[in-house]
Amino acid sequence: MVIFNGKEFSKSILEDLKKRISLLSFVPEFSDILIGNDGPSLRYVNMKKNIAEDLMISFIDGNLDKSCTTESVINKIKELVLRPNICGIIVQLPLPNHIDTQKVLDFIPLDLDVDGLSNTYSNSFYNTQDFTDMLIMPTVSAVKKILDEAVNNNSSSANFEEGGKNIAIVGQGRLVGKPITHLLQIQNTLIHKGGQVKIIDSQTDEILKKEILKNADIIITAVGKPGIIKGNEIKQDVIVIDAGTLEIENVLLGDIDFETVSQKASFVTPTPGGVGPVTVACLMENIISSAEKKVLTKNYHV
Repeated sequence: MVIFNGKEFSKSILEDLKKRISLLSFVPEFSDILIGNDGPSLRYVNMKKNIAEDLMISFIDGNLDKSCTTESVINKIKELVLRPNICGIIVQLPLPNHIDTQKVLDFIPLDLDVDGLSNTYSNSFYNTQDFTDMLIMPTVSAVKKILDEAVNNNSSSANFEEGGKNIAIVGQGRLVGKPITHLLQIQNTLIHKGGQVKIIDSQTDEILKKEILKNADIIITAVGKPGIIKGNEIKQDVIVIDAGTLEIENVLLGDIDFETVSQKASFVTPTPGGVGPVTVACLMENIISSAEKKVLTKNYHV
């Protein structure tokens, strides 16, 4: 059984990004707009800032007071967009209730939407069959990379190479569940060789849920409800990727009951230390991809 080490795996991604950054003819900029000073959000923004700066990406402060308006957040985005070397803009969620979140996100241009949360991005993502030149939402990209690692580089999962495997996706949220379902249905060879994607969401009957989990060769969960998947609900040697997180009293918890699931899985991601570090690395990858496109169009300042 393999317990995936997201921190170590992300290091290889970041090392590759350092090589790509060294080839750029300008210093890319990135901004994570933070509203207020919520503890978990502030820690997450600072972590992304530190990783970006370690890669020699210039982090542009986008902090705004908690009392700011929807229009003031939009104006901050407009201000950042005018910077010639900006290569990525994200808004740290959740936003205060008085701010129109989607209206704000929709002002981020597609080429700078490295989180993939605007409606323009969604329309593009769900209407394409070719993701070659498209920025993939960081958590979705992370899950895909981890799945590839589990299938291709895990001796316990050697039989997965033959394809025709069933994937259960638990949760259909806009950040992970729904987009990873779409991506895998188009890209994944495990499905193209005869397997199926089965969805479990809040409307799924309990008996059907148990059947899907028991027959799944791969389980990807992204609900944000701790302990909803237990070892007695899954079959032996299943691959389990846990992308669901919930912070309770400064403790980050995943969807799976790790103790029992890890006893049956051939490959499992822990929380924390699993999908999270890879997600941040994939965010940085999107920023660098955006920067490389600027080089091609010569749309930057040295």
